Amino acid sequence: MLGRVDEILFKSPIGLLRLTATDAGISRIQFLDETKRENPNVSNSNPHLTALATELDAYFKRQLKIFRVPIAPEGTEFQKRVWDRLSKIPFGSTKTYGQIALELGQPTASRAVGGANNRNPIPIVVPCHRVIGTNNNLVGFACGVWRKQWMLEHEGIALPLG
Repeated sequence: MLGRVDEILFKSPIGLLRLTATDAGISRIQFLDETKRENPNVSNSNPHLTALATELDAYFKRQLKIFRVPIAPEGTEFQKRVWDRLSKIPFGSTKTYGQIALELGQPTASRAVGGANNRNPIPIVVPCHRVIGTNNNLVGFACGVWRKQWMLEHEGIALPLG
């Protein structure tokens, strides 16, 4: 990461979030274990964090479908390509790992897509929850499958999908 790193806490309907940003944009959204005492370096001075908190609030109120806050995730070039594709999945839609791999021009890379999806440092904004298994299954979600299910239902996707 370059430059200063700032953090704030955000209480969401699906748990407490630590939002992290640099001067370049949002670098991480992390779900926190609310049973543990968290003491982040809280700073309200980063405009990206202020914008993200406003956008998340609107998302959870069903008033926002597209995040506009600048993002600056750290990862490999392949991971960044996957995360860019994830960002193009519309609100209320899903894609499979195989579909993402095809869109990247690497039809045999669905497992690698799954690995990149699992390492997404900016869930919700980079909507990894919108990626499902081949048979429309709710497969693993690093932040908890129940959160994935909640967000899909929040976006109007009828479950079960399969």
